[in-house]
Amino acid sequence: MWNQFFLLEEYTGSDYQYVGKLHSDQDRGDGSLKYILSGDGAGDLFIINENTGDIQATKRLDREEKPVYILRAQAINRKTGRPVEPESEFIIKIHDINDNEPIFTKEVYTATVPEMSDVGTFVAQVSATDADDPTYGNSAKIVYSILQGQPYFSVESETGIIKTALLNMDRENREQYQVVIQAKDMGGQMGGLSGTTTVNITLTDVNDNPPRFPQSTYQFKTPESSPPGTPIGRIKASDADLGENADIEYSITEGEGLDMFDVITDQETQEGIITVKKLLDFEKKKVYTLKVEASNPHIEPRFLYLGPFKDSATVKIMVEDVDEPPVFSKLAYILQIREDAQINTTIGSVTAQDPDAARNPVKYSVDRHTDMDRIFNIDSGNGSIFTSKLLDRETLLWHNITVIATEINNPKQSSRVPLYIKVLDVNDNPPEFAEFYETFVCEKAKADQLIQTIRAVDKDDPYSGHQFSFSLAPEAASGSNFTIQDNKDNTAGILTRKNGYNRHEMSTYLLPVVISDNDYPVQSSTGTVTVRVCACDHQGNMQSCHAEALVHPTGLSTGALVAILLCIVTLLVTVVLFAALRRQRKKEPLIISKEDIRDNIVSYNDEGGGEEDTQAFDIGTLRNPEAIEDSKLRRDIVPEALFLPRRTPAACDNTDVRDFINQRLKENDTDPTAPPYDSLATFAYEGTGSVADSLSSLESVTTDGDQDYDYLSDWGPRFKKLADMYGGVGSDKDS
Repeated sequence: MWNQFFLLEEYTGSDYQYVGKLHSDQDRGDGSLKYILSGDGAGDLFIINENTGDIQATKRLDREEKPVYILRAQAINRKTGRPVEPESEFIIKIHDINDNEPIFTKEVYTATVPEMSDVGTFVAQVSATDADDPTYGNSAKIVYSILQGQPYFSVESETGIIKTALLNMDRENREQYQVVIQAKDMGGQMGGLSGTTTVNITLTDVNDNPPRFPQSTYQFKTPESSPPGTPIGRIKASDADLGENADIEYSITEGEGLDMFDVITDQETQEGIITVKKLLDFEKKKVYTLKVEASNPHIEPRFLYLGPFKDSATVKIMVEDVDEPPVFSKLAYILQIREDAQINTTIGSVTAQDPDAARNPVKYSVDRHTDMDRIFNIDSGNGSIFTSKLLDRETLLWHNITVIATEINNPKQSSRVPLYIKVLDVNDNPPEFAEFYETFVCEKAKADQLIQTIRAVDKDDPYSGHQFSFSLAPEAASGSNFTIQDNKDNTAGILTRKNGYNRHEMSTYLLPVVISDNDYPVQSSTGTVTVRVCACDHQGNMQSCHAEALVHPTGLSTGALVAILLCIVTLLVTVVLFAALRRQRKKEPLIISKEDIRDNIVSYNDEGGGEEDTQAFDIGTLRNPEAIEDSKLRRDIVPEALFLPRRTPAACDNTDVRDFINQRLKENDTDPTAPPYDSLATFAYEGTGSVADSLSSLESVTTDGDQDYDYLSDWGPRFKKLADMYGGVGSDKDS
């Protein structure tokens, strides 16, 4: 049994701890044998007396660090060093003592449990471990207990499961709980080691609280002019729950304004917004009373015993009076009038009144943007519509105008209504041919042969439809070579009356046809059908007529005419360009530069001094053209020939300015050395004044004698007014 030794951990003695003794049968006690120890901790933790074989532990051992040590022992001859027995293995087991307290897997646990849970509802489970040997004694046997958190929670001693211990824990009263759990070894007996942990438990919300209005009555005001959808006010019911359990839906359950107002829920604020559903009228109803209900959409059936999860409040809405515009008795008016109605004929009337209690008077007017021609007018006092111009149904069947009703005391309050006026038809248009009829008859035509079918149209629109009758004019009825056959369907046929026609005797017949309608008063018109006599083949097809053929007219098409016009225009443009090129005189420039003096205008921006400035220029030069120095040849072009400079003859002192300019123009046109046609020629000449005397009346008063203005009568009708004013002065004085 020497191969297993036991040793207590955590030895606290001052001497080495004795482990055991090794002994060999070969040991006779004479000191010839020597004991040797090897293996785990040999020579360090464990030492052996080589003479006696006693084994001792030199240090405190911890089972939790190493519970078992394996060593080997051998006895050898001290002198020879040879083993007297084979090497043997033995173990040293460290006996456990309760030197480790239980440790929880978490320092802090977090758990949740619904409020109002039943007793024994699972909350969480805690777990602790003990490093001591669970197979030796009770050092590692753990028992759980609750140190803090009673009477709300309990813990199972063996499993560490935490459960609710109190009924109807309400989150609204207390939401957070801190529970302290203890784990103790040695089976919970005295002397055992223990450890603790904290469990933070939160009660989660359930819908166990109904919504409640903070007040039973709400009161709001809104003007009667509020359009549908206008918010009037907000109401809010409070709910102690959280999240979706606190969602509230608002509804109007009863009241006078059930169909006049609506309530919607603001999802962010959980408020009920009262809005206008239909147009309000202060004059009809001034106060509305509603019953608004707030309820939870998410209800848990197990809490229905707590009562209905809804609440109601009374909402009073007072409608405020607003100055409203006049209201017409109809949304639209439709009137009718005959087109032969005289001016100022009354068509009908419109009616509007002020809906306010004041019943302010109303005046009527026509929106002239809808009646630009001012065909209709309205009596501003009673709303009667009458015509101001004659009507014509054929020009415009419907007249759509707008009538405006305005309060006299407050012109800003006005309203509009459409007025549709239909013009009724009167038989005031005669029927006429639907088109211009021109036909032919063959020379060999037989009697009663149909040569043309004619139709008529009428601008009028009788109620019973058109019924036209056709007949020859009275003056052509007797002795006519053709007859009219009325088909009774608003058409008629033209028939031959004899056999054979001669185009050489009569090439064209003009047949007057009278067209009458069947309405009252009867309207009729006369149309002319042109019938040409032509030569035909055996099938009755026209071959030739005395005049130009009707079926095959000669002429040019539109495309041909356009092509001819384009050719003429092209030819004219070519001729004009050629003539312009012939007239342009090309000259080789002497100055080849980008700054050709002919293509640039130099501006000096010098301002003259006026007539008093005699230093700026020589005024005598303008009065005496002979003083102008000799013209010089141009240096920018090559002259075609050298011409001697010629002196321009001076103009007479009394020469007219026009004659002077014409003379200078002629000289420049005929001068080959003159600048080209695109250069600027200056004809500086100052006239000597007009030979005519002044007509000013200011000078007239300075003369002693009377002046004769009779010559003004000879100047034509434009001076007739002056002649009347001044010509009769003498006669006035005489009289």
